[in-house]
Amino acid sequence: MSAPPTAARSAQGHGHRPHRNFRLLLVGETTSKLGISVTSVLLPLVAVTTLHASPFMMGVLTAAPWLPWLVLGLPAGAWVDRLAPRPVMLVCNAVSAAVFVSVPVTWWLGALTMGHLLAAALIEGAASVFFSTAYSSYLPLLVPRGELMGRNAQLQAGDQAARVAGPGLGGLIAQTAGGVPGLLLNAATFLVSSLCLMAIRGAAPRPAPAPRRPLAREIADGLRFVTGDPWVRAVTGFGAAVNLAMAGFQAVQIVFLVRTLGVGSDTLGWLVSCGGLGGVLGGLAAGRLARRLGSARALLVVQFTAAPFGLLAPFAGPGPRLGFFVAGTVVMFAGVVACNVVIVSFRQAYCPPELLGRVTATTLFLNYGTIPLGALLGGSLASLLGARTTLWAVTAALIAAGGFLLVGPLRGLRDLPGAPATEG
Repeated sequence: MSAPPTAARSAQGHGHRPHRNFRLLLVGETTSKLGISVTSVLLPLVAVTTLHASPFMMGVLTAAPWLPWLVLGLPAGAWVDRLAPRPVMLVCNAVSAAVFVSVPVTWWLGALTMGHLLAAALIEGAASVFFSTAYSSYLPLLVPRGELMGRNAQLQAGDQAARVAGPGLGGLIAQTAGGVPGLLLNAATFLVSSLCLMAIRGAAPRPAPAPRRPLAREIADGLRFVTGDPWVRAVTGFGAAVNLAMAGFQAVQIVFLVRTLGVGSDTLGWLVSCGGLGGVLGGLAAGRLARRLGSARALLVVQFTAAPFGLLAPFAGPGPRLGFFVAGTVVMFAGVVACNVVIVSFRQAYCPPELLGRVTATTLFLNYGTIPLGALLGGSLASLLGARTTLWAVTAALIAAGGFLLVGPLRGLRDLPGAPATEG
C-alpha cells in the first residue's frame, strides 16, 4: 500500500471539525478509563469484603480480564477489519455497561456469587479486546497522519491521569456508597463514552475491506505482517519484553512497600500512584521528544535514559529513602508510556489500513500475553529470593528489553517510517 492514497484519505476525511471529533474521543476515553481504574479497586474489594474470596480466587479474578486476549486476540483483529470500527466500539461499551450493572442488581437480589464476578471480569475483558482493536483503527480516521503522535500522547496522558485518580476515587466511593453500588459508576462511564462516540461527525470513510476469506488465512496475514516486517517485529518484541518486566514489578511493589519497608496504608496509595503520575508526564512529553529528536532516536533515547532509573526503586528504605522509590517509578513509568506513544503512532501510520485491525490485535495479543507470565514470574521470584532482589531483577529486565530495538533496524535512523515501501 503506497503512501499517497493514505494521505489522500486523511486529507479528505479530516476536513470536518477534526479537533471537535478528537476532543469527543478524548473525553469519552478518559472517562471510561477512569471508571475502569475505579473498578480495579472496587471489584477486588467486593470479592474480599462481600464474598470473602480466598487468595487463590483473588489471583484468578486478577487474571480474568486478560485471559480473553489469549483466546480472542488474534481472531478479533480479522473480525474488526471486516466491520466499521465505531459500531464495534458502541456495542462493546453497551456490553461492558450491562456487565457492571448486573453486579449490584444481583447483589440487591441477594444472589451475587464469586462466579458472577469472574464472569463479569471475563466478559468485560472480551469486550475490551474488540474495543481496543477497533479503537486503534478508528483514530487514524479522525486525525491526519501527521497528528497521530500528538493525539496519541494526549490520549495516553488522559489514560495515566485516570490511573492516578481512580484508586483514590474508588476508595472514597467504597467508604461513602459501598463497593457494590459504586460499580454503577463504571457503567455510567461507558455510557459517557458511547455518547461521545455518537456525537462524532465527519470522520474519514473507512477503506473498503478486502473480499472475505477463511478466518484462519486473515489471522495469518496479521501474524505474517508482524513477524515479517523488521520494524513492526522490533517494536512488538520490545513491547512484549517491557510488559513482562513491568508486570513483574507491579506484582511485587506492594509486597515490597508493605512487608519490606513497613509502609502504612495511608502512604501506600500515593506511592503506587507515582507510577501513574510518571505516565502522565511521559505521555505529555512524547510528542515533543519525537519532534525534536526524531521518532526512532526518541524511542532509543527514552528507553536507555528512563529505564535505568527503575534501579533506584530497590534502594528505597523507610523515611526519606522512600524518595528512591518515588524517583525511580516516576521516571521509569514516564519512559514506558512515552515509548508506547511513539510505537502506537508508528503502527497506525505505517500499517496498511486494511490490515490495521489484525496487526493491532496481533501485537496486543503478543504484548498482553506476557503480562500474566510476568506477574507469575515476579511473584515466584519474590517467594524464592525476596521482594527487594526481585525488584533488581525485573528493573534490569526492563533495561534489557531495549535489546530488541538495538538488534532491529532502528539504529542510526532519525525517524521511523511513516508508511511501508511499495513492493515492486
